[in-house]
Amino acid sequence: MNGHEFNFDGSEYLAKIGATWFVSYSYFKHQDKNHLNWENITTTRFRISVYNNNKNYHKYWMEQVLNMNDKLLNTNEIGLDASETKRMARELLATVTNWR
Repeated sequence: MNGHEFNFDGSEYLAKIGATWFVSYSYFKHQDKNHLNWENITTTRFRISVYNNNKNYHKYWMEQVLNMNDKLLNTNEIGLDASETKRMARELLATVTNWR
């Protein structure tokens, strides 16, 4: 995992899956089934489990991603840069009405 520490509610779980991976998988689930960057990692099963067990944080986490440091977001291993990650997060926040 990326080892980044965040300082907000539920951040210990987000740190386990990675902020960029979280946005990518959420984008796949809610917006575009053709978006598959989240699959470019060997720990997808574990991350999906953490994702599913923490749905109560999803909207809040998405909001937090918009305030994250671009350099840290760029350190992901799934081929997304910070601007793309934040664009997807903004789109999800604008369109998703049921976060559970």
